[in-house]
Amino acid sequence: MAGSVTDPIGHLWRAAQVFRLVTLVYAIGQQLASVQNYTRPQLSWVLVGVMVMWTGVAAALLGGNSVPRGWVVVGDQLIAGLLIIGTRFVADHDWYHNHQTFPTNLWVTNAVFSAALQWGLTGALASAVGLAALSAVARELIDLDLWRDATAPQLIAAGAAVAVAAGTGRRAHDQLERAIRLTAATEERERLAREVHDGVLQVLAYVRRRAGEIGGPAVELADKAGEQEIALRMLISEQNSATDSGGEAVDLRPLLRTQERAGVTVAAPGVPVPLDRRVATEIAAAVAAALANVAQHAGPGARAYVLLESLDSEVLVSVRDDGVGIPPERLHDAETEGRMGVSKSIRGRIAALGGSAALVSAPGEGTEWEFRVPRDGVRQ
Repeated sequence: MAGSVTDPIGHLWRAAQVFRLVTLVYAIGQQLASVQNYTRPQLSWVLVGVMVMWTGVAAALLGGNSVPRGWVVVGDQLIAGLLIIGTRFVADHDWYHNHQTFPTNLWVTNAVFSAALQWGLTGALASAVGLAALSAVARELIDLDLWRDATAPQLIAAGAAVAVAAGTGRRAHDQLERAIRLTAATEERERLAREVHDGVLQVLAYVRRRAGEIGGPAVELADKAGEQEIALRMLISEQNSATDSGGEAVDLRPLLRTQERAGVTVAAPGVPVPLDRRVATEIAAAVAAALANVAQHAGPGARAYVLLESLDSEVLVSVRDDGVGIPPERLHDAETEGRMGVSKSIRGRIAALGGSAALVSAPGEGTEWEFRVPRDGVRQ
């Protein structure tokens, strides 16, 4: 993985290189304390030189953000393995059998850290087990004494801890980026919605109203303008929820406020009303359908009011108008004739969410819908 300025675990890579430099100091101190016990002290200093050189190269490459790290991590495993094997060439059997390998277990841990950051938990475990097994072979500990040696548990535990930390860092970074993208997308949608509302929707509403007032052949134009106004508002509402990828919950208020226009007032709480995306979308669609009925059937000059209330276990949405009302037989006749706007677009949507849709209306007294929907979309 190549580093970048947006590397989600760049800080862990840099911290690992600080640890690498500290372990080098420890390894050199161990060399000074043990060199008199080696059978080939000159060779041991050559290996120390290799360790110092590789520590500097790896720290520079892995701590930066300009080169691919994969091959450096592979080199880390190879150098650590070769230095472990080198123990057999600088000390006699009694020494390497009863002491840690030449580069020290602490320095070898750097290779496990690199594998954990580069390849995750699988890479960390593979590196830890591989290097621990190589250490056991180099020290001839392939017997019951192996279980009293701390090398394998130390490497496995350290690698697993770093791998988990790296995974957490990547997930947190991904969530932050999604939140940033969502915020930018929401702001852009709101800007476009305002422009559409201030321009196209107002013109359509004006055409519908004036054509209705003119009457005659202009009534057909009023109907077409009204249909396109409703369709455009529903499209804006659907886009607001369809492009929301920031999580399972969305705020219902913006979805309802897209329905606001001349003759339609939306009142909502001052705090977010989070709901499952599907639930919020279906409620907004039901409200849009109810307002479409107001526009088509409530009569000229009718005003509509949408009220959102957030209760403990459910949300309550009321859609009320001051129009001509609905005669009792109209809904039955419409359903018989195959016009399913109320039964499917309104009652069907709310019922599918586990809620209820109550209609109160009388001729000359307007119409009121009351939608009650449980917050989780399922009635217990």
